[in-house]
Amino acid sequence: MLVALVALAGVFVALYLTLYKLGYIGTLACAVGSCETVQTSKWATFLGVPVGAWGVGYYVVVLALGLVGLTPRYADTRRLSEILVLLTGFGLLFSIWLTYLELFVIHAICQWCVISAILATILFIVSLLDLRELTRLVEETAEEAAERLRGGAFGAGIRNTSEVAMRAIRKE
Repeated sequence: MLVALVALAGVFVALYLTLYKLGYIGTLACAVGSCETVQTSKWATFLGVPVGAWGVGYYVVVLALGLVGLTPRYADTRRLSEILVLLTGFGLLFSIWLTYLELFVIHAICQWCVISAILATILFIVSLLDLRELTRLVEETAEEAAERLRGGAFGAGIRNTSEVAMRAIRKE
């Protein structure tokens, strides 16, 4: 749920920057830094698309995956957690690259970009912790099952393989 909430905040930040870049917003509300300097630089566009629009797409995908992860069917799937870690890891690396450009190439900081980078960092950390917890639970469950099998009289009352099959069918 935290992933979905943080991603939703990211959608709003990235959408705000995109609307400015596309000319729908006249000036950016920027209390600290030089948002307009960053947003009007050549680095504010990537592959012909505003960086903010890339951010909107990224955050929408993370939001969708976060919401899918809330459904009972996918709540504890390792695959979804792995995808989120990979995706948010990419988002974090992209944010680091953009922050590097702000600091050392553009020589200006955009507070909205910093907020987006912080959100990307939070998303990665939360996704990584979720995957770690899920992995721990799976390993713990496997270890508990192995311990039960090692614990002595498992199957002691079964005489032959046909009895095993019958018990499996009858769910004994």
